[in-house]
Amino acid sequence: MGKLIRLELNNFKSYKGHHTLLFGDSYFTSIIGPNGSGKSNSMDAISFVLGIKSSHLRSAHLKDLVYRGRVLKTSKINDDGSAETPATNGHANGTAGLDDPGLQPQRTDRNDPKTAWVMAVYEDDAGDEQKWKRVITNSGASEYRINDRLVTAQQYNEALEAENILIKARNFLVFQGDVEAIASQSPKDLTRLIEQISGSLEYKAEYERLEGEAEQASENQNYHLHRRRGINSEIKQWQEQKKEAENYENKADERDNAIVTHILWKLYHFQKVMEESGAEIQRHQEELKEFHRGIEKYEKALDDARKDQARVQKDVSRVERSIKAKEREIEETENSLIPIDEKIDQSKSGTEKIRRRLESLIKERNEQSAAVASVKKELAVVEKAQKHFETEWKETLKKQGKQLSESDLKEYNKLRAEVISRTSANQAKLDNLLRQLKTDEVTVSSLKGKVEASEAQVDKLAGEVDYTTQRKQAVNESVKAISKDIDGKKKEFNSLQSERLRTNQKHTELDEKLQEVMKKLLEAADGKRQSDREMRTKEMVTSLKRIFPGVRGRVGELCKPKQKKFDEAVITALGRDFDSVIVDTEKTGTECVQYLKDQRFGPMTFIPLDNIKVSAVNSSLKGLPKARLTIDTIDFDASLERAMSYACGSSIVCDDLVTAKHICYDKGTQVKAVTLEGFVIHKAGLMTGGRGAEGKGSKRRFEEHDIQNLEKMKDKLIAELESLPKANRKGTVEEQLQSDLAGLDQRLTYAKSELAAFEQNLASKKKELDHEKRHLKEIKPKFNQKSAELESIQSNVKKVRDAVSEVEDKVCGPFCQRLGYENIRAYEAQQGSLEQEMSQKRSDFEVQKQRLVSRQKWDTSQLTSTEQRVARLEEQLESQEQGIATYERQKATLEDALDVKNAELETLNEQLNEQKAKLAKKTDKVTDARNELHKRSKDVDSTTKAITSLETEIQRNSAGRYALLRRCKLEQIQIPLEEGSKGLDSLPVDSVLQADPDAMDVDEDLDADLQAHDYGIEVDYEELADDLKESDEEHIEEQLRAKIDALNAELEKLNPNMRAVDRLDEVESRLKSTEKDFEDSRRAAKGSRDAFNDVKEKRFDLFNKAFSHISEQISHVYKDLTRSATFPLGGQAYLDIEDSDAPYLSGIKYHAMPPLKRFRDMEHLSGGEKTMAALALLFAVHSYQPSPFFVLDEVDAALDNANVEKIRNYIREHAGPGMQFIVISLKTGLFQGSESLVGVYRDQDANSSNTLTLDLRKYQ
Repeated sequence: MGKLIRLELNNFKSYKGHHTLLFGDSYFTSIIGPNGSGKSNSMDAISFVLGIKSSHLRSAHLKDLVYRGRVLKTSKINDDGSAETPATNGHANGTAGLDDPGLQPQRTDRNDPKTAWVMAVYEDDAGDEQKWKRVITNSGASEYRINDRLVTAQQYNEALEAENILIKARNFLVFQGDVEAIASQSPKDLTRLIEQISGSLEYKAEYERLEGEAEQASENQNYHLHRRRGINSEIKQWQEQKKEAENYENKADERDNAIVTHILWKLYHFQKVMEESGAEIQRHQEELKEFHRGIEKYEKALDDARKDQARVQKDVSRVERSIKAKEREIEETENSLIPIDEKIDQSKSGTEKIRRRLESLIKERNEQSAAVASVKKELAVVEKAQKHFETEWKETLKKQGKQLSESDLKEYNKLRAEVISRTSANQAKLDNLLRQLKTDEVTVSSLKGKVEASEAQVDKLAGEVDYTTQRKQAVNESVKAISKDIDGKKKEFNSLQSERLRTNQKHTELDEKLQEVMKKLLEAADGKRQSDREMRTKEMVTSLKRIFPGVRGRVGELCKPKQKKFDEAVITALGRDFDSVIVDTEKTGTECVQYLKDQRFGPMTFIPLDNIKVSAVNSSLKGLPKARLTIDTIDFDASLERAMSYACGSSIVCDDLVTAKHICYDKGTQVKAVTLEGFVIHKAGLMTGGRGAEGKGSKRRFEEHDIQNLEKMKDKLIAELESLPKANRKGTVEEQLQSDLAGLDQRLTYAKSELAAFEQNLASKKKELDHEKRHLKEIKPKFNQKSAELESIQSNVKKVRDAVSEVEDKVCGPFCQRLGYENIRAYEAQQGSLEQEMSQKRSDFEVQKQRLVSRQKWDTSQLTSTEQRVARLEEQLESQEQGIATYERQKATLEDALDVKNAELETLNEQLNEQKAKLAKKTDKVTDARNELHKRSKDVDSTTKAITSLETEIQRNSAGRYALLRRCKLEQIQIPLEEGSKGLDSLPVDSVLQADPDAMDVDEDLDADLQAHDYGIEVDYEELADDLKESDEEHIEEQLRAKIDALNAELEKLNPNMRAVDRLDEVESRLKSTEKDFEDSRRAAKGSRDAFNDVKEKRFDLFNKAFSHISEQISHVYKDLTRSATFPLGGQAYLDIEDSDAPYLSGIKYHAMPPLKRFRDMEHLSGGEKTMAALALLFAVHSYQPSPFFVLDEVDAALDNANVEKIRNYIREHAGPGMQFIVISLKTGLFQGSESLVGVYRDQDANSSNTLTLDLRKYQ
């Protein structure tokens, strides 16, 4: 085999420009280099040139394999040499992300190449070089060349396979991670690997297709084979049935003749009895006319008495209805009075409360009016005192003042002018000071008044707050007291209400118990009636058995369920036929019916064994899971099988409702299905049923002592109900408590509203008090400040005045001495003190008047508020009194109406008593008339009974004749008729009789027109033998019936299929067609099977050849890899196939046993052991159809030094002609044992990966 000499790269991945990886004549070459240098890109280059897809080369598209300089400059270089583009708004070189090779990048570096190629130079066994080249074109597509000649991808692949380089199997490459993948792969994956290596995988699709076709052809052949067998079996059955049909037709003709004879015999004797009975009835009717003429008078008297009784009874009913209506009106009126009384009591209670509150407010209003009058009086006294003071003041001035002469006054004025002239400056200053002093005095006086008024207002408001607080506390206490009363009343009311509710509940419980007891008594009465009816029916059946020997008994008594669980289902399935009576012959049944009529007994159904028709059971109903035919669930005498089959019909018994629904609904089978619980699904799909209260034939549920106990319990419950208070009606105490609670709630609401008003008023007063206090706090400092300023001004005024006084003393001294004054100021002071006193008095009067006016305003506002409240309460009082008056008027009106209705009720009761007395008299008259008529009607009754008996006989024979004619019409029995007679087609088919022609039900309402109606049909009795006409004894009919029964028995045994001939022809034609289809399917199945076996054999041979080789080699390879000086024998490994017949469809398990350890599966080995086992498998696989070289990419990454050394030794031992190893490794222990090294490094200046080659054989 050849070898790989060198690898040339141009602009491939991280290799810019042209580079050569030289392997030379070395058979063990290691490619080494630091992380990020691009050594793994050399592995990608080998894979690329050998046809591996770009998706296996860590790239999405071929263009990504072209060298990209800008990307490498700005990207991070990974450990494997690939470039990772940083996350930016765009791509570094504008080429990333282009999935379509035909799209051009928006921006590119002008220096970036657009194409790349890799060329592998291979030397074959003959020493000739072959150049395999793969190019990435500008459009991003691949181009293949061999020795610079352009070839297709398929030709390129075939050239590689000629050198045993299998691209699909990749038997020459081991990428990073392949070892771990092989170590962790499943048995199925290992099978697929061997299929790829062996080439059997190419036959997988064809294998699966041919396998499906072979299976389909085989199924088709089996289908036609079974179909042919079924048709052959069907032909045999139809041939047998054809013979049975011919024999059946002969017997049927003989049976029909016997039936005609039997019918003629019965019709003849029916006609004979009817004619004789008709003549007898005519005679009795003549006698009956004579009797009727004698009793017409008594019948008329009875009719008149009954009419009078009915008229009086109608009057009694009318009066009773009027009484009931009047009682309802009285009850409604009494119920209307109850709420009016409650409203009157509540209104009176509210009126009393309003009166008490009004009296309190009127008293308060009077006190406030007296306070207002007192304030007015005090204000008038102050004003009067002020006027008196003014008058006295004027008198005082006159008395104390001195009169100056004209000359003295002039001198005084002159001196004053001189003083003013000499003291003009001081006087001006004094005037200014006095003006300022006056202004300040006014200001101080005003501030003082405000302070005093504010203090007075604070004191007043504080008093009002205290008063309002006291009132609020009093109302609060009232609220608490009312709430306490309400709680007490509510507690008492709830107690009474609970007691009433308990009474009502007790009443309800007793009533429910009473209803339950009454229900049980009704059930007991019904059960007793059913028991009596059942007893009468049993007695009647016993009588019938005694009188008529052919009576066998009722169906329910003659059959017994095989298991107890079938009881309910059998009773339900039999339905009305459960009580049907089985008789031997139709004649016996007819006689039984007549006997029932004679005895006036209820209707019963009879099932005659001789001519009852039983339909064949559908064979598909047999063998159903969890279901069986009803007749299969009961035991009975074999002689009754026909009757039991008729009663059971084709109904089935199912274990549960689900099974019944599945059969009737899902499968669509029209059958009556009955479940063990009693549910029924009818043929039409209607579902009814469920277990009834009591099954048929069960014992009576209540014994006599049970009924007595129930009666005692009923009386006890009624007594307890009567002893309880009247339910759903409130007592007087409860109503009074409810009224008191309503009043207390109203008082509480009013008190709470009053409390809220006090709280609001108190909050307002406190707010006003706080405002006044803040105001006082604000103006008091101003007052003190102004008072200090006033004192300062007064001091200045004193100084200026002293200066002026000195001047005045010098100027006016002589004048004052002459007039007797100490100085001029004494004169002026006398006049000034009087004026000051007057001013002070006036100020006192004004302050007192202001205080009284403020008090008057407050008292007046309080009085106004109180008067408004009094007015509102008076309005409420008036409204309440008007309401009471209205309620009183309504109450009086209702009481008057109640009295009138009670009087009318008494009148109606009197009328009722009178009418009942009349009714009693009329009833006595009716009784007397009925007794008299009964005495005269005994002869009529006896004659009527005789006529009735004869009519019954005629009716019975007429019905028998009609039934026979009807049977002939329905069953198309041809009987001989007289000339001119109507045919059987003119016979009407009565709907009642048509319902069940075989069941002889008794119908007391049968149409009387059938009594002697022959419908124009006249039978010809010429063919009837004379001996049969003379006698109608039973033994003759028994002979006729025995003959018919014998023929019927033979016919029933035959049970032929009359369409057997037609069906036989159809089946034979189908057999010919089926034979042809079977032969075609057999040939097709053989062809598909042969084609499938050929592909199967090829696939098996290829797979088994590869598996045998690998299984044999893996043991040697694993021993070589695990052998050491310590363990010279190494470990053991083997492959275990799960299915030796079709190994490619099952899994292959790989077991390895490291030295001194037992065999284990791969998942139980350590990491290093897994790697060694995986490498052994890889080497063993490679040994089958080995490629000339083997490229390993860092397979020693997970191995320790010891295992790396074993790998190195194995490679050195096996490297040589026919086996070239190219290993990419970072482990020194591995690459130092190689024959040559290819070093890969990063050239930062050229922004590219570069390589160096070193031959180590020179140094070993």
